[in-house]
Amino acid sequence: MKKDARIFVAGHTGMVGSAIARLLKKEGYTNLLLKRSGELDLRNQQAVQQFFSENKPDYVFLAAAKVGGILANNTYRAEFLYDNLLIASNIIHAAYEQGVTKLLFLGSSCIYPKLAPQPLKEEYLLTGELEPTNEPYAIAKIAGIKLCEAYRDQYGCNFISAMPTNLYGPNDNYNLQNSHVLPALIKKCYLAKKNNASHVEIWGNGEALREFLYVDDLAQACLHLMLNYNDREFINVGSGTDISIKELALLVKKVIGFDGELIFDTTKPNGTPRKLMDVSRLKNAGWVFSTPLEEGIRLAFNDALASGKLDS
Repeated sequence: MKKDARIFVAGHTGMVGSAIARLLKKEGYTNLLLKRSGELDLRNQQAVQQFFSENKPDYVFLAAAKVGGILANNTYRAEFLYDNLLIASNIIHAAYEQGVTKLLFLGSSCIYPKLAPQPLKEEYLLTGELEPTNEPYAIAKIAGIKLCEAYRDQYGCNFISAMPTNLYGPNDNYNLQNSHVLPALIKKCYLAKKNNASHVEIWGNGEALREFLYVDDLAQACLHLMLNYNDREFINVGSGTDISIKELALLVKKVIGFDGELIFDTTKPNGTPRKLMDVSRLKNAGWVFSTPLEEGIRLAFNDALASGKLDS
């Protein structure tokens, strides 16, 4: 990938896309194509086709998506399915039509069956029922994988897919109505400490196990895969280690310095009991993560504090 190649980072204002764009700039790539949603509605097929026709990107990082936590996924089920299906199909088809050299589609670990064996191997896809709370989002991401495979099979496109685990870091969403678990814990503990609250309430019983990856590590993995990975099979991207929600909350408390109690609301859903990625294929492709969880939480907290996201 030449330094002056035309590179379209779809979703560059989001957490993942912004991390990819930061890394590309840092690595000396000078011709990034970046459009905000107000400038280019990726759900609009005609607009996407016109953008690709006029700009003719050489490479595409497809990081754009409508995302959220359990509450948002379960509440806005139609939007999560419709928007993400359109984004993936519009960009992948336009990339094929305009002869894009290579495309990387980014999905999610929620594509796997709710009760799939652990750790999650790529071959477990479509072997069982999905977690009901995020089924629409998962179906849209599975469709993206299958689109990349189908366009490769029928047209010879070098379209690859990567499935990240739970992500966190700079530019994360800290809105408690639709954020993921880690930024929600950071904000809750921060506000509790600031307001001298006695406790923080957490959904579920704290026993669910989750894996986390610092988003800048994901960006490194994406660039590595774009430069080195050309196989049909999608590839998991994660740390290969997990932690219970209770242990995670205790770690967040430690980083932020909140001394109050953690209260687990067992009337609320836990989500999938465990989600740990098997990252053997990724290691074989030559990449491993580098940011330990506690260090990453501290970096994420400091970034959110500096940007004012914890007080808004």
